[in-house]
Amino acid sequence: MVQGAWLLVILAAAIAFIIWGTASLRLHAFLVLLLAAYGVGLVAGMPAADVIGAITAGFGGTMGAIGIVIAAGTIIGFVLERNGGARVMAESVLKVLGEARSALAMAVTGAIVSIPVFCDSGFVILSPLNRSLAARAKKSMALYAVALSMGLYATHVFVPPTPGPIAAAGTLNADLGTVILLGLVVTIPVVAVTYWFATFMGRRVQIDPVEAPLAEAAATAEPQHRPSVLASFAPIAVPVILIALKSVADYPTHPLGTGNLAGFFSFIGHPISALLLGVFLAFWASGRFDEKVIRDWAGEGLKNAGNIVLITGAGGALGKVLQTTPIADYLGSSLATFSLGIFLPFLIAAALKTAQGSSTVAIITTAAIVSPLLPAMGLAGGFGPALVVLAIGAGSMTVSHANDSYFWVVSQFSGMNVAQAYQLQTISSGVAGVAGILSVWVLSLFLV
Repeated sequence: MVQGAWLLVILAAAIAFIIWGTASLRLHAFLVLLLAAYGVGLVAGMPAADVIGAITAGFGGTMGAIGIVIAAGTIIGFVLERNGGARVMAESVLKVLGEARSALAMAVTGAIVSIPVFCDSGFVILSPLNRSLAARAKKSMALYAVALSMGLYATHVFVPPTPGPIAAAGTLNADLGTVILLGLVVTIPVVAVTYWFATFMGRRVQIDPVEAPLAEAAATAEPQHRPSVLASFAPIAVPVILIALKSVADYPTHPLGTGNLAGFFSFIGHPISALLLGVFLAFWASGRFDEKVIRDWAGEGLKNAGNIVLITGAGGALGKVLQTTPIADYLGSSLATFSLGIFLPFLIAAALKTAQGSSTVAIITTAAIVSPLLPAMGLAGGFGPALVVLAIGAGSMTVSHANDSYFWVVSQFSGMNVAQAYQLQTISSGVAGVAGILSVWVLSLFLV
């Protein structure tokens, strides 16, 4: 088997292949990750049978850990998008914060809505409301677009049940409740910094908040039944609270004891149980349990989930191959001399994100790459894996540009030209990523 510095060459070639395959060849990330797994194993000198065994074990193990969770989370997001729950949440936050702080309200709304809903879908859903508020306030659309975009982006990469953080948590064996709690903590400074950036740029870049035909055509039609505020928030809030309570119940000091109460929360707060309950709460929010809701909408959500599940499984396959080769040990000992620590996963994810465009692919791929390195980084236990998930999330925001579908959603639905989109969306995502990793680094000073 290959030894020494050639192992780093193999890893670098694998990363370059992933970037080239997804960005230039436009191959599906599932295929690229599987081909990378084959290539790493065979070039590193693993027997062919062992390569196949590692790929199947990694794929199956990853699916067993988080496949159902991703599927359930995607259904919740899709149903809330279709039944109007996302808009109800937006209007509720606006009432609390007031129209005088309407841009801040949209940033907070985005952070809430994007926990279950993909950020690009969330931007489409909230875009008409965003433009209306900008017009009413007689301010530049640049302020409102950046505020909403980065609010959505923050929880998309930091807070499960968004698929990327869930997948990374499964790959790195991070406690999901801890990731949720720390992810919410990191989201606060990221939203605050990017809101400041939005106000700064809003005074310098003037974009009239006109009614864009594209946005009007694509916006979700108003459903006949609008969920109540309680029903709209419940599919998000209840699973998050239950998962957090499971983390409390399972804590080594047993704050909830060791009896039936702790056992109940360990069961109901398991991500599969909590997210499945969230699915039925989303159905309930729709006001009906007819065929359209429980079959058609759920089916559409599962179609969307299938893509993420397959990419996640392929990332797990690549990670298992990397664990089987000596790459992890050699890379870990080599990187230890640079003392990159928590910044290593951030830099890898940022490179992948910038090169190929997808935050979810960057998260999944980086998690697979750094998983074998956690012991050498000193982050294998305690809060370490959760902090690595968040560092990867920060990297996966850095940066959004022309190869990212979200870049085009934000620009087209906000009336930006390409130059303005680079000035606003690209730079703000870089600001968000830096704010995110600095926040994670500060947390690591106290938790590791």
